[in-house]
Formats: sequence, structure tokens, C-alpha cells
Amino acid sequence: MVKEEVFDVLVIGAGSGGYIASIRAGQLGLKVGCAEANPYADPTGEPRPGGTCLNVGCIPSKALLSSSEEFEKIQRHAGVHGIRAAGATIDVPTMISRKDAIVTKMAKGIEYLFRKNAVAFLKGYATILSGSAGEFRVSISRDQQTQQVTARHLVIATGSLPRQLPGITIDNVDVCDNAGALSFQSVPPRLTIIGGGVVGLELGSVWRRLGSTVTVIEALPELLPMCDVEVAQEMHKLLAAQGLDFRLGARVTGVERNQDGALQLRYVDPSGAPHVLGCDKLVVAVGRVPISGAIGLERIGVKTTERGFVDVDQHCRTSVEGVYAIGDVVRGPMLAHKAEDEGVMVMERIAGQAGHVNYDAIPSIIYTSPEVAWVGRTEQELKAAGTAYRAGKFPFSANGRALGNGDTSGFVKVLADAKSDIVLGVHIVSTYASEMIGEATMAIEFKAAAEDIGRISHAHPTLYEALREAALAAGTGALNL
Repeated sequence: MVKEEVFDVLVIGAGSGGYIASIRAGQLGLKVGCAEANPYADPTGEPRPGGTCLNVGCIPSKALLSSSEEFEKIQRHAGVHGIRAAGATIDVPTMISRKDAIVTKMAKGIEYLFRKNAVAFLKGYATILSGSAGEFRVSISRDQQTQQVTARHLVIATGSLPRQLPGITIDNVDVCDNAGALSFQSVPPRLTIIGGGVVGLELGSVWRRLGSTVTVIEALPELLPMCDVEVAQEMHKLLAAQGLDFRLGARVTGVERNQDGALQLRYVDPSGAPHVLGCDKLVVAVGRVPISGAIGLERIGVKTTERGFVDVDQHCRTSVEGVYAIGDVVRGPMLAHKAEDEGVMVMERIAGQAGHVNYDAIPSIIYTSPEVAWVGRTEQELKAAGTAYRAGKFPFSANGRALGNGDTSGFVKVLADAKSDIVLGVHIVSTYASEMIGEATMAIEFKAAAEDIGRISHAHPTLYEALREAALAAGTGALNL
């Protein structure tokens, strides 16, 4: 038994929220430990920081999206620029190795930041044993060895896992979740994805560009219900035109193998008619569920919801004094940057400061091609709330930089309050939407009016000029349309 150590705060989970919370705690002078058990893809089996986002989510998927985009540009779009590149091929193992190297580099970077900020990285599975405000006892177990620590505060940052479908066993070889779909060693001729959400569309885009015939099975009658309805309709049209085959309103009833080993997916369409779809690889991407069980929350009285989320207030305080929870394990969107902001807020409040998170200014992004990015309210939300608003829209087909880039798909839409002109929501469909949403997020954070955006000088020619034009369109009118 290793000697018991006392921390000001112990963070359980070293994912996006947990590692950022730990670093901020160190910066604030708190004695902090951060426990993590999952080795993810570490070849040595060592627990790795970074959580789902870094290891099997955001970062590796963006690396593959980038590789697949480069391949598609060479294959399909270079010709219009006068570039001849016939016979281009894709070396999938090299692409996967590049992705893995990026993840490993960033994981090592987090461990460096832990050392820099005096964060004790506790490699092992954390289980809460007992305690109350000011003194919580936790065991950290790994390889038959157990260390007990005491902490004055606990931060639960245990994240989430892929949701499973009854009757479908994930082997991450042929039937995969997001982790398996990031590690294919060859391009599957036929790929079926169950779930038309963010993960499903991003992974489908990667392998479609590389040559897969991709079918997306979605139980809902429409694509991307979380998006502004006009955005969802535009993306359905654009992605279908690229070759993604959508089966909407479809309910999966089972998966089996035929005699030659190929997968057979059975589903029923909205009319109730049964269908069988053959595929070489199957990806289940039907959302995620919080990890809140088996860590001992019940031993100290922390309340969870029926769906397994840790119950917290607006400052991420749980039902037990001195215990906080952040990220995917609590309410709100499962986004890495939301978890990071919550981690910073919690540590600042523990240190006696006034940390806060503006949940109305959390941007969301889908990294398809074109990308989708939004922040604030959708039109359907404003209508449901009875909020009077004005909408301004500007297409990239009228943007000089987009024309020069050879990609004019998409638009920017600005929603502003009809009386105050304060920006309520911004929605972007564009190749570089992820890089343009920052200005819109800042506008909402500082309660800018649409006129404010319209009066700010925007460099020309740029894609983000379209945001200014859309803001103007919500008022006196766009200048270039």
C-alpha cells in the first residue's frame, strides 16, 4: 500500500474537461491529482490522458477527415485548376499511422503540461470509498496495486461511452463503434452506418471520399434535428449529392452474417416494410451515454438522473458539498470545449473566484464537407418560444473568395431580435465554417447587435465577409446581394 496523499482537489478522468480542469487548478496554486485508467490506443498499455476526444474522437477523426479531403481534391477537384494528377491512390495504413502519431504527440503534450503545472497524474481506476465535505477518500487501482488518497474536493469528469444497440455486438473489427471506424486498415467496399448524427456523418464522409459506398441508416424522419431546419435541409441535399445514401425513418431489427461472411443488416422502413442491406463493415453511431456507475458516487450520496447523468446546478455543483461534475457526464451538449469551460469554471470557484460558463454561447461544429457550425438559437427554437426576430442570409455563391477557392456551397444566416437587434443565433454552412464561427460566438457572448457586426470592417476578399453580409441582411440589407 502506497502512503496516502492529500489533495486540495482530485479530478476523476483525464479527458478534455478533466485535464484542463487539472491544469487550471495547478495554475491557481491548488494541490491537484488527476486519475485516469483507460489506456486507449497506447501500445504499452499505459493509461493515457486526453479521453475520448483526443484518443478515439475529435482529434483522430479530424486527422482522417483531412487526409480524405486531400485525396478527394487530387482525384476530383484538381482538374478545374489545370492540375493533372491521374492515378492517385490512397495508402490507408500510412494514413492511419499519421493519425496515431498525432494522437500520441498530443497525449505526451498533456503529460508535459501536467508536469509543468504540478498536476499529479494518477494512473489507475478511481473508486470513491467514503467521505463528506472537506475529506473524501478515494482508491486508485492498477495492476493489483492500490493507492488511497484523500481530497478536499472532487471533480467527476468521467465522460461518456458509445451507446449500444440491443442485439448488436461491437467487435471493432467488422461491427464497430467510433473507435473501430478510425482504424480500418483498408477501404471497405460497402460501409453502413447506423446513426445520421455528427459522428455518423463525419465517419461516413471519410470513407466515402476514399471509395466506400456508404449507406446511413437513421431512425428519425429528418437529418440533423439539432440544427437549424434550413441548415439541415441544405446538408441533406449536399451530402446526398456527394454520394451518401440516406435511409431515414428506418428501424434496425438485427445484424447477421451470410455464408461468405458478409454482414446483413435488417431494418424496416417508415411504412413497416422489411429490408436487408449487405455491407462489409458496420459502424454503430447512435449517440453516447454518461459514465457514472461503478465509481462509488452512491457511497457519498451524489445524485444521478434516470439517464445516468450526474445532477448538477449551473455551476456544476452536485448534491454533495465539495463535489462537482463536468463534461459529458452532466447535462448539456457532449462537446470537448464545453467540458473544458466547465473545468475552468469549477476550479476558479473552488479557488474562491467567480468562474462561469455562458451556455448560450457554446458553438457546435460538424466536420463534414462543407462543414456546419452554429451558435445560439435556431429559427425553430425562436418560433417555439414566440420570440420576434429578423433573419439575414448570404450565400457563398456571391462571395469572391469562395469563387476563387472553387467551393461556393452553403450560406451564413444571422438571427437577430426584432426589437433590440441583438444577435440570437448564427448558422454557417461552408468549407471553413469551423474557423468562422468564432466571431459569431464572440458576438453572442458580448451581446452584439447585428448592426455591430455589419459596421465592423471585414478584410476583403475573405470567406468571413459573408457573416457581415448576413448581419446586414438582417437589417438594412446586404451590400453584395
